[in-house]
Amino acid sequence: MSPQKQKVERRLAALFAADVAGYSRLMEADEVGTLRTLAAHRAIMDGLIGEHGGRIANTAGDSILAEFPSAVDAIQCAVEIQEQLDHAPEGRRLQFRIGVHVGDVAVQGGDLLGDGVNVAARLQELAHPGCICVSEAAYHSVRKLLPFAFSDMGPQKVKNMEEPVRAYALKTRSLAPALPEYAKPLPLPDKPSIAVLPFTNLSGDPQQEYFADGLVEDIITGLSRVKSFFVIARNSSFTYKGRAVDVRQVSRELGVQYVLEGSIRKAGTRVRIVGQLIDAITGHHVWADRFDGDMNDIFELQDRITESVVGAVEPSIRLEEIRQAHNKPTDYVSAYDLYLRALPCFYKMTQEGFADVRKLTNEALSIDPNFTLAKALGAYIRSISVSQCWHEPDDIRVAIRMAREVMSEARDDPTSLRFAAQVLAYSAKEYEAALGAIERSLYLNPNSAQSYTSSGWVNTHASRPLVGIDHFHKAMRLSPVDPEKGIALSGIGMCYLMLQHYEDALKWGEDALREMPGYGSSYRVVIGALVGLGRLDEARKAAGRLMEAFPTYTLSLQRQINPWRDQAFAQRYLDALQIAGVPE
Repeated sequence: MSPQKQKVERRLAALFAADVAGYSRLMEADEVGTLRTLAAHRAIMDGLIGEHGGRIANTAGDSILAEFPSAVDAIQCAVEIQEQLDHAPEGRRLQFRIGVHVGDVAVQGGDLLGDGVNVAARLQELAHPGCICVSEAAYHSVRKLLPFAFSDMGPQKVKNMEEPVRAYALKTRSLAPALPEYAKPLPLPDKPSIAVLPFTNLSGDPQQEYFADGLVEDIITGLSRVKSFFVIARNSSFTYKGRAVDVRQVSRELGVQYVLEGSIRKAGTRVRIVGQLIDAITGHHVWADRFDGDMNDIFELQDRITESVVGAVEPSIRLEEIRQAHNKPTDYVSAYDLYLRALPCFYKMTQEGFADVRKLTNEALSIDPNFTLAKALGAYIRSISVSQCWHEPDDIRVAIRMAREVMSEARDDPTSLRFAAQVLAYSAKEYEAALGAIERSLYLNPNSAQSYTSSGWVNTHASRPLVGIDHFHKAMRLSPVDPEKGIALSGIGMCYLMLQHYEDALKWGEDALREMPGYGSSYRVVIGALVGLGRLDEARKAAGRLMEAFPTYTLSLQRQINPWRDQAFAQRYLDALQIAGVPE
């Protein structure tokens, strides 16, 4: 009789994950001293974990994984650990990042395994040194039980997780995180500042979510083209999607005075849009209105909403400027509908999402071959797919052809121009044409965070790193809590790499990886900076992480891409990747 198969034990646990910030660097600088300090800190941590009913499950080097009976115990323990370690003598202090999550685990020989452990580890990576980051599940378990404040970091894309993880940073008097420059509180701009929140879909049909999101995105674009306004970008506004938020919190986090919110109800071809504009500083309702219309007149309906908001905030603005900004992107509503469906797939920034964008934009162009916006998006995702190793064999040629067509068709569409500019700089190496296109995009829409991010990359590829750094910073001010902030952070790191400021490049590259672990450029910035600093062991480990995330990436592919006008930098870039061990 065969022995009975051993059953895997599973249970719900409050998980605590911690590791030392910059451990490899500290070990390289002073191995004996670092190990001595780590042992002293671990004695404190192990004692506090036991006092709070915790059990240490897994340890490896500088990392700890522990389980607790409840999230309350885990978070109280985490806070006490950070407070006690903060009082260690200056020269004998390590800073730990701590993540806390409540989730299902598998138990094997005393070790904890499974998705719950992975989430806790990713939260720990999101935490700033000396601070604590918790999951949504942990937050809801303790928010009414513990006297701590939490800052909602929004959905976070993390490595090896298909779905974003919503994270919360824990704030106490003693845990004042050393925020990077881009995350500090923002002053109000010196002109009317607006954030348009995602409208609530009241249609009763989840499939209509894309329509509500696409309509709001078009309203944001229309408002941002008014040069007298400061308008928060779509990506930051949409971090509030599906959340009940206080407009005062939105004002603080985004640095704006006005918040536009509303709802959309669609039934058949009829649509009703309700909107209200609130002065988030005073709570005063500046304007509210209802709009009823037909789907066939959707562009006119968008114009009416935008004009009403403009008139409420600053009546002196000429409404004619708004009317001129709203040219119909296509005469075919079905093609526009496909484009709206493609947008949420694009914003996922995943291989599967890009495949869906490719399919939907192809369908839209089969209906209307002159739909320039769909053509521009199709060109851009083909170009960036090469960088992400998600490309098809003919993508570069097709992307360049489509971008050139866009340039001849879209002199007054800032979104199409910014997509085309990036393709021309990255894939075609047509730097002057790309610079001209992105400058016109910014002239037409001076409030576009995405255009400033695109401009940052176009200028970087064209060997203008100082302009690139400036434009990346402008993008982050216009979109302070953007889930895709990692693209701009990575760009700043690349600019510093180009300038051979390797310490700065490393800092920004590591920030970029924390923000967006799935963006390939950030890994390469970190590798280049580490090689430039002579920290070759760390560079090889970074190259290993790059190859784990993008197993088909090679030096041959990078030579084929070679988007740099500065060929001396291009060679240094390739040399660094080769030294770190990226395969040929």
